Amino acid sequence: MGCGDCKTSIFRQKMGRCKRCMWQLTVLSAIGWPLWWFLYWETPRQVDSIALLFFCSTFTGLLLLHLVVLAVRRIQGRK
Repeated sequence: MGCGDCKTSIFRQKMGRCKRCMWQLTVLSAIGWPLWWFLYWETPRQVDSIALLFFCSTFTGLLLLHLVVLAVRRIQGRK
């Protein structure tokens, strides 16, 4: 990753600070979910469908974790 926090911090300190990570996860989620919906919605038990569903869920979950930590840090007044 390219930001200063990502190069110098541990994982817990990065959460909610890395804007580049959040944008990447947003784009991956925005591409992945419609792709799964149009290609694999009718066959959810295929290996391809399960793999894409797993990755989409992971991208979205990590994005939500980033956003929750960002909100908590802003409420607490930490940068």
